[in-house]
Amino acid sequence: MKVVIIGGGPAGMLAGIASAEQGNEVIILEKMNSLGKKLCITGKGRCNITSSLPMEDFVKNIPGNGKFLYSAFQNFTNNDIISLLEREGVKCKEERGNRMFPISDKAEDVLSALIRRLEKLNVKIITNARVGKILISDKKWINEHRIDSSQYTRVVGVRVGDTIYDADKVIISTGGKSYPGTGSTR
Repeated sequence: MKVVIIGGGPAGMLAGIASAEQGNEVIILEKMNSLGKKLCITGKGRCNITSSLPMEDFVKNIPGNGKFLYSAFQNFTNNDIISLLEREGVKCKEERGNRMFPISDKAEDVLSALIRRLEKLNVKIITNARVGKILISDKKWINEHRIDSSQYTRVVGVRVGDTIYDADKVIISTGGKSYPGTGSTR
């Protein structure tokens, strides 16, 4: 299955890792010139990775309806991210307030570990790739692929400039506008 991920922040990189580990062909499209711009400034450049709290307490500390995210957190826990990083050579430490940081206190080490894992999984990373359009199936596409036209329209790829990337699935992980200086625009 071809998976295109729009956004190369932590969520996009982790989605790429998880998808590639499932045997998918994965492309990450990042509009900036490198992955993880915001990750590198988190925790004042030290990267506050996660919390060490047990999952029940972790969910209670999420503003709003944290219970809504419980199943997602059960599928990929705070311990899972620590294990992934440690397998990639980034040892972690706990500080006050149950905050987890890399022992090196360098966010770049976390970013490097995620990129290393993506490379091991042969995930294609394309930077300076501003997605202009998400492509959906139309009547012509439905007819060409002999799909029952009573089925709903579906995503079939993305366009970056004049280049089209076909996809069976598209994951949008573009983040928020919290730090416009890092390229956040929406």
